[in-house]
Amino acid sequence: MSGEEAAGPPGPKALRLLYFVGAGFICTAAINKWRELERKAVLKKEQQLPPTPNSPDNTVQNAID
Repeated sequence: MSGEEAAGPPGPKALRLLYFVGAGFICTAAINKWRELERKAVLKKEQQLPPTPNSPDNTVQNAID
């Protein structure tokens, strides 16, 4: 054969297509979840860092003091 499947009932082909679409959906959901976790980790890390001395808030506070 030249790589093509023999003609058969459409059931197995439709089932394989459904599996393929389902796998794509699961992978997309997993990728989105991973991005969300990374984004939350970055935000949490930024909140834990002390403010930089040259930030606008500190500049105003230093000018008042």
